[in-house]
Amino acid sequence: MSPVNLLQLVCLAALWGASFLFIRVGVAEFGVAPLMALRVGIGAVFLVAMLLGRRQFSSSLAIMRKRALPLLIVGILNSAAPFCLFAYAELTLSAGATSVINATTPLWGALVAYLWLKDRLTTLRTIGTAIGFAGVLLLVWNQIEGSAGSGAAGVLAAAAALAASALYGVAGNFAKKYLMDVDAMTNAAGSMIGATLVLAPIAFVTWPAAPVSAPAWAAVLALGVGCTGIAYFIYYHLVAVVGPARAMTVTFVIPLFGILWGALFLHERVSLVMLEGCAVVLAGTALATGAIKRLPFSGRRKLVG
Repeated sequence: MSPVNLLQLVCLAALWGASFLFIRVGVAEFGVAPLMALRVGIGAVFLVAMLLGRRQFSSSLAIMRKRALPLLIVGILNSAAPFCLFAYAELTLSAGATSVINATTPLWGALVAYLWLKDRLTTLRTIGTAIGFAGVLLLVWNQIEGSAGSGAAGVLAAAAALAASALYGVAGNFAKKYLMDVDAMTNAAGSMIGATLVLAPIAFVTWPAAPVSAPAWAAVLALGVGCTGIAYFIYYHLVAVVGPARAMTVTFVIPLFGILWGALFLHERVSLVMLEGCAVVLAGTALATGAIKRLPFSGRRKLVG
């Protein structure tokens, strides 16, 4: 990976890590559905503009019409539903903690691939999955202990964030099975349009009665343009240039930025247990996804994930 691509990867992690910060800022005033409808709507406009700039909109539009149903399903599984679940979770959990739970996405992806697509799940990857979820339990327990009176709400919030990560895993495998022949930008734009169509009516019904402040509007714009439109553009550029496996390593960096932005701008407390939970989740993810292919004590014997 070249220095330029590495810088792009770090920028992508910073943008996706910041999404948890902006959700935390905006959800209290907008509510879950209106905030996420605006996010996917702005993101869809940005991605369509990218297609127009590449002069491939006509061909992409034809593909979207032909593959409307699977693109709509991916839009629900990969954007509409998980975005709303994360927004709900951040009504209780910190931005940093939610970003760490998001790091379990590859674990869910590996588990869904094993159960649905019959992908091989080695002993090492199974151990990694167990370690990753143990890290989440450690993190969630710390959040509940640190938030007085949020016991049941904390558990529900953590469950919502885990469900969102699981949906990402399902969406990735669904796209692999049914949309492998669709180029990445068309897939992103089409699914984002589908997510917008699903969330728009709900947002209309639940639109906040009170005026929304300027900081909340700024958070929405940052979410839609920066954390969705620009971030997806960078991600799919990296997929094309360095390959999907290397592009997915962004997963390991997102929690670091999620914790950093939450601490810097929201003054969220970063405890030792939170950092330990983050480390355990990332270690488990690295094992479960095959990023680490053998344990330090395994000698010359190589366990391929």
